[in-house]
Amino acid sequence: MTIKNNNMDESIEHGVDSRYHSKEEQESESVKLMQARLDRMKNLSKGQVRSAKLVQLKLKMENYLKNPVYDSHNYFTDFLRIYIDSIYSKHSEFAVDMNITPVFLSQLINNHREPKDEFIMKLMIHSEKAFANVCDFQEENWYQVYFQEKICDTMSNREKWKPKLEKQIKLGKLLEI
Repeated sequence: MTIKNNNMDESIEHGVDSRYHSKEEQESESVKLMQARLDRMKNLSKGQVRSAKLVQLKLKMENYLKNPVYDSHNYFTDFLRIYIDSIYSKHSEFAVDMNITPVFLSQLINNHREPKDEFIMKLMIHSEKAFANVCDFQEENWYQVYFQEKICDTMSNREKWKPKLEKQIKLGKLLEI
């Protein structure tokens, strides 16, 4: 995207205002800007990094709920993994805090087991506390993501289940109306 104004190009691609005479000068400034951003990120505390990751997760979840993707990918477990990795250094620590076994958690994350209502409710309480000082997080998003994923998965696999089930359905009296 290029905007010309008084012989100045603004190139969003490089993230800098392009008031330079050459492409090399522009790229050099782009590298300097990226280095400054990286240096600033290195000076963030662990709490600031955790907060940033939680806000990013919240935005990803909200985006998924606004624009669901009709495929068979497991977004709930992706979001769960990001959530755990944002707060804990080991998944087993999360399992202890949630009063579940590490094996159960592993099975959830690796899509070998569906989460039970109790687990999602615990997750809601946990995330309410984790997000308390970070940002406004709607803990029901966990349920919404889980069920939205189920809807998307069902609809994306319609060609597999519909023909078989369609043969079992009769309209009977409805056709007489």
